[in-house]
Amino acid sequence: MKKVVASVLGLSFSIVFMGCAAKLKVDVRKGEKIRTVMAVLQPTEGSNVEGRIIFIEEEGNNVRVVVELSGLSPGDHGFHIHQFGDCSMTDGTSAGGHFNPGGKSHGPRNSYNRHVGDLGNLTADINGIARADFIDHKLAFEGKRSIIGRAVIVHALPDDFTSQPTGAAGARVACGVIGITE
Repeated sequence: MKKVVASVLGLSFSIVFMGCAAKLKVDVRKGEKIRTVMAVLQPTEGSNVEGRIIFIEEEGNNVRVVVELSGLSPGDHGFHIHQFGDCSMTDGTSAGGHFNPGGKSHGPRNSYNRHVGDLGNLTADINGIARADFIDHKLAFEGKRSIIGRAVIVHALPDDFTSQPTGAAGARVACGVIGITE
């Protein structure tokens, strides 16, 4: 019963976010309009990984990605945006495969020929904390590349950037749906 309720809630949550447009915010310090969305990541079964990833739309169709996670094993961990905003399965598989609206091959974040959802690796320190702050040119908040309502998955292993279609990054250790923030 608990699994069914979680599944229904996950699906409802996903539908609400997929039907919404990101709210415009005004950064009063700069006078610029920005859009911000966020994924709060929860651990999958047997994991302690949690944290948040904030996505901020910037000028020039770029999205700034700010990551702060804890509970990881030290070293590199692949992370990707996955097709469905569904984290209801205890192993994160309900999020589907990598978000790939352009039908590209899997690859590193700096590659032109990559899935929209390929975000590379995060490096956790000896305390299991990973932080990152980078700009991505493939992510969007509107149109066919919109990440709103999709899921972010963090993996147990590094992404090798060559294994197709996943990068051989191993088990899914955390999942969070990308939603609209205030």
